Formats: sequence, structure tokens, C-alpha cells
Amino acid sequence: MKPAHTLGLDYGTNSVRAVVVSCADGGTVGTHVFDYPSGERGVIVDAADPHLARQNPADYVQGLRVATLGALADADETGGFSRDRVTGIGVDTTGSTPIPVDAACRPLALDPKWRANPAAHAWLWKDHTAAEEAAAITAVAREHAPEYLAPIGGTYSSEWFWSKVWRCLNVAPDVFAEANSWVELADFVPAVLSGVSDPRNVLRCVCAAGHKAMYSRAWGGLPSTGFLARLDPRLAELRGHLYEEAHPPHLPAGRLSSRWAEELGLPAGIPIAMGGFDAHYGAVGAGVAPGTLVKIIGTSTCDITVAPATEALADVPGICGIVDGSVMTGYYGIEAGQSAVGDLLHWWIDSVCDGDDALHGTLSDEAARLHPGESGLLALDWNNGNRTVLVDPRLTGLILGQTLGTTRAEVYRALIESTAFGARVIVERLVDCGIPIHRIVCCGGIAAKNDLFMQIYADVLGRPMLLAGSRQTPALGAAISAAVAAGPDNGGYANFENAQARMTSVRDERFDPEPRARAIYDGLYSMYRELHDSFGGVRGAQADFPSLMKRLMALRERVAATGTGAGAGAGAA
Repeated sequence: MKPAHTLGLDYGTNSVRAVVVSCADGGTVGTHVFDYPSGERGVIVDAADPHLARQNPADYVQGLRVATLGALADADETGGFSRDRVTGIGVDTTGSTPIPVDAACRPLALDPKWRANPAAHAWLWKDHTAAEEAAAITAVAREHAPEYLAPIGGTYSSEWFWSKVWRCLNVAPDVFAEANSWVELADFVPAVLSGVSDPRNVLRCVCAAGHKAMYSRAWGGLPSTGFLARLDPRLAELRGHLYEEAHPPHLPAGRLSSRWAEELGLPAGIPIAMGGFDAHYGAVGAGVAPGTLVKIIGTSTCDITVAPATEALADVPGICGIVDGSVMTGYYGIEAGQSAVGDLLHWWIDSVCDGDDALHGTLSDEAARLHPGESGLLALDWNNGNRTVLVDPRLTGLILGQTLGTTRAEVYRALIESTAFGARVIVERLVDCGIPIHRIVCCGGIAAKNDLFMQIYADVLGRPMLLAGSRQTPALGAAISAAVAAGPDNGGYANFENAQARMTSVRDERFDPEPRARAIYDGLYSMYRELHDSFGGVRGAQADFPSLMKRLMALRERVAATGTGAGAGAGAA
């Protein structure tokens, strides 16, 4: 019998990637990428509202077909592969990316009546139009249901499910009224593959439900109708059209329908794994375990770790969520992240410098020749708001210390440093709240391609930065979930731990902190925290703004004189 393989579908911000993976060792035997054709690089935007970001659900279905067929055709050229030994399909997506659907579980945007209305399309994860709704949800929950906020860091986000649905109700009530239900992209794709034609029959994964929709078995599932009615009675009515239970990731979300089996040339009835978020399955594909933090570095960054569900965890203020079973069954999934990392660098390259991808390499090379502190610059990484730990989409970016001699490369490096400082804030919050971080494993395009980025992170965080063995960890993680759903009798695995042991790896390459750079960055980080806490509205924040520019200039001068920034820590304190 030929070896078993699974298929992983990774729905990103700009494209969908399909990979065919060996269950024996996690090796990729076929891959194909489909770029979303709608909008700007797959995102429907509005020049009048920079917070709006939607996607065309038609792109999701077309991408499912094209990417899967392309990956299978690629795998067909590999010896030992057979389509009849594809034993499961897994899906990861961005999130929260909810889609309004009709009674047949068909996205409203596929109807010509609604095609031109952005509110009828998928509300992409980085849509921040619902800031007012998020603030209102937080305020009502603090007064009437504080237990809803405890697992998600104390603040509800504009990036999440209820904020977006309520925003649609407020600005496009006709779309809200037309929608029979709302389905997360992570749950929608498995439903499509399974041939589900009724929203009530869509099996929802606890990943999206727990982290973004305030679902918990502790209070009976989704927020109560009484709580939702305090927001708007129509949200309370919608609750009955959603779901009562969300399921852990080791269970199948459905079985491949005969229609899709025929179209893809795969066996009908193979399991479709529960859909999860790209960061969560990316962490699985990178070998996440207790004490390991996985950083999925892309347009944004998600930080994922896990802790045994048998042990009680303290609440972590400002976190994106602590949810039982959201990453792997038997563990709490712990999520944090930053709203703009790759997007921040793309903004500088594309929008300001009017460059292309080649300019990333040019500026990285130039920035690598600079010493830490040499530019005299300090930036905040909030061009798309702050996801963790401030949870505030209305915060904006800042670059401090510019002179007439400031170069493009200096700003480029300062922006990388700002994201590293933001990452350090998150790590310190986790550790301070009793969640151990013994090692950091990175994945994503930036981690694989940009040595400067990785070295700066190692120096700022003061920890070795490791690289996941796979360059496609979310898709690999989705394929691993499919191997678990298939089970050992079908060439898969009984649990995630067994699958990870065979299908994941870490590269030999690593980036270790350089002590002199670390000393300089400790000083810069203290100044970053002055900006972060003061502009972020942290209670008790103290910043010496009148001296801050001068301290940056003094550091720059020391670095220029010594090449090391000797005394940087004391001078920046």
C-alpha cells in the first residue's frame, strides 16, 4: 500500500496555499498558490476609510479549487504518491473573518444583488471599522458580564466576531437583515468541502468561537441573549441562528462530499478536519508545546503557546485569548500578537519609498551595516493599531528622532526594531503572568528570508530565535490536523503530540543574542516603553518627553564615537 498523505489549505490575507504532505515525515510533495483576484492584493478597501478591509468569498471557493488541483497535480509527479491515499483535508484561515450567509449557507456576496456592497462580503481580520462597537461591548461586559472578558485579556477587539457583526447591523442594516447566519471563514471552508447547505449544520471549531466570539462552556456557549440584548435586541435574535456548541480540533468537521471528491479526484468521505486560524495551526506545524512560543510572522504577527489544560491558568491582561482546546486538544491555547509587522515594512517600501520587493533586500543590506542606536530613531509599531497588550485599534504609528540626514535604511531598521520592542512587551506580559517561555520558534516569510530581522529580534528579546523546519507551517499544521482527524487506522495519528513528533522539525540555523547589542537595546526599549505606556494610556505611565529626543541623540553620538554605544543602558534610563 502506498503511504498516506493529507492536504492542508492555508487561507492567508492575499492568497490561498495548498500543500500535499506525507503523514510519515511531514514532507511536502505538492504545493500550489492562488492569489486572490479581487480588490488590492485580494483585499477590498475603501479610500475614504483606511480601517475597512473585506474579501470576496468567491475568491475563497475559486482558490479552493485552483490551489488544491494545482497541489495535487504537483504531487502526481512524485513517486509513491497516490490520490486514493489522501486520507484527510485540513484548513486554516485568517480570523476573525466572518461571512454573512443565506439560509443555504451561501455567502450573500455571491448574489448579484449584494455583490457591490462591501458589507455583504467577508469581513477580513484586519478590518478595524468596528472600534466603537468593540468599546461598547467591552464596557457592557465589564459592568454586566466580566467573566466574558477574563479569558480574552479584559478588552474586546474590533478585529473580532461580535464587533464586526454589530458594525454591519449599524451601518448596513439591510445586509444584516438579509443574512440568515454568520460563519467564520475557518468554519466555512470545511463546510463547503463537506457539502453543508444549512448554516445550522456547520460544525464550528472552538478556535474561532473561543478566541473571537466569547464562547465558553463555562457560561453555556456564546454570550447570553440577555447580554446581547443589552447591545442590540437584533443581536440576541441572531444568536439562535448561530450555534450552541463548538468543537475541539481533533474531531472531523465533516466528510468530503461526492461533488468535491469528483472535482478534485479524491476519495469521497475522507475526513475534513476542524478549521482553525492560521496562527494556531501554524504553531502546530512549528512544534508548539508548553514552554515554546511560536511567532508566526507575516503581514501581522501572532504569538501562540500552549499550557496543559489540567493546570489552572491566571488571566493575562491584554491577551487575545486563553481557550481550552483552541490549538491542540488537551491544552489551553494562548494567543497574542501585533497588528502590523510585514504590513508595516510594506507600508514603508510601497507607499512611502514607492519601491518593490527588491527594495526590501536593498534596505535590509544597508540597515544591517548600522549599529543598534546609530540612527537616533525610535518608532512605535502601531500603524494598524495595537492588538496586544493595549488592544486599541485607534493608536497610530510614530517615528521619533528624524533629522535632515535620516535615510530610508535607518527608518527601515527603526521599524523592524519597533516590532521587536512590541514583541518584547508581549513576552514580558506572558512571563509576568506565570506562563513560561523557554524557547521561541519563528515561522513565516520574513523569518525565513530576513536575517537582519531575526538578529534584531534575538538582540531585543535576549533569547535565541529558532526557525521552524517547514516554510509553510500553517498549511503543514492544517495537514497535521487532517492526519489526526484521519486517525492511526488510516495512516494518521491518535493525537497532535504523536503527529508533531513525526511531522515537524526545527532547523539547525539559529540567531543568538549579541551581548553588546542587547545592552543598547535594553536602553532603547526603556524609551520605547515610555512612548508605549504614555501614548497607550497605561495607568501610572511616566515619560520624560522633554529629554527623550536628546537621549536618542546622545545614544547616537556614543555609538558613532565607539561603535558600541557603551553606557547606553545607563544613559537611556
